[in-house]
Amino acid sequence: MANPNKIKNGFTFKLFKGIQSDNLNYIYRGVFTQSITDNILNLTEINLDKAGENAKIKKRVFTIMVEGLQNITRHQEVEESKEKVESGVFMLQDFEGKYFITTGNPIYNANIEKLTGQIEKINNLDSEELKQYYKSVLNDNIISAKGGAGLGLIEMARKSGKKLVYDFVKKNDDISYFYLNTEISHENEEQSLKKRNLSLDHIKDIHQMLNTENIVLIFSGIFNQESLLSILSIMENQMMEHTLNLKKKVFNIMVEMLQNIVKHGVNGKEPNQNPGIFYISQVGETYMLNAGNYVNKSEEKSLCEKIDYVNALSQDELNDFYEESLFNFKIDNSKESGLGLIELRLKTKKKINYEITPYNDNFCFFVVQTQVE
Repeated sequence: MANPNKIKNGFTFKLFKGIQSDNLNYIYRGVFTQSITDNILNLTEINLDKAGENAKIKKRVFTIMVEGLQNITRHQEVEESKEKVESGVFMLQDFEGKYFITTGNPIYNANIEKLTGQIEKINNLDSEELKQYYKSVLNDNIISAKGGAGLGLIEMARKSGKKLVYDFVKKNDDISYFYLNTEISHENEEQSLKKRNLSLDHIKDIHQMLNTENIVLIFSGIFNQESLLSILSIMENQMMEHTLNLKKKVFNIMVEMLQNIVKHGVNGKEPNQNPGIFYISQVGETYMLNAGNYVNKSEEKSLCEKIDYVNALSQDELNDFYEESLFNFKIDNSKESGLGLIELRLKTKKKINYEITPYNDNFCFFVVQTQVE
């Protein structure tokens, strides 16, 4: 008889590989507030520090991120139109010494022509001309309800030293989705717009996947305690409108799942690293929390037995087993289980769904999924 708690479509591992192939460090999709923006910036700072990035590059990355995130925030009221469209999205890529920042937000079709004209004008100016254009716009005091006449776009082009890559995807007669991609690199080498456009096409595909699966937050990369805290803070702000009980429940389960990656994840390629993926999908007030990471292939059988055993226990049996495990009483090895798995069952009051996908001779990719209502 098939195990009903085994996930069989391989979606998480496919998503993880797709994000890794584009070196997407993390993605946030949803409502953008000042608190969420601050935590996204903090998460970026942690990653740049871990990478040993120099101060000049960090400053350029931060300047462009701030402008892009502010642009999303300014256009969020479009979502209040009669027909619901996608939320804003932010993505950060780190590839071959270059950083690619992609933002996306809905805009009114009536504004596309003006926006396109602004970007094309900016893209046709050299660095000195951009500097003078910025001063001109600033001195003319051309300020709109959205905060400025393209000042943010000019600043992004100036700080990156690259052309702005963009696209529009029509959603309905009133609204389109606007994607903007900016590159920051160490050198002033000639860029390939064709290559970057292909990258943007792939990002649009990933974004559509997020919309289809109702995914609100993804972090993929090296997990550590610092990044864990920023991810928790972002999700806490994302859930501002929900009840305190639901927020507390989701928060506690996130801690268990993220710590599991930090403590037990291994690398399928290099030693001393623990890459993984964590994402949350939301439908109404139901959250699906998913965590995936590499584990040693030798642990596959034991891991399945542990989860199956915990899933088979009743609530009373779970409580008893938790106390035994907590106080380190001797347990039959065939039934031995980590406290983290038991706590997931106790806190969600639901079975743990899981999937193990073979990767190579040494490693498998392990996915845990829990549901919070």
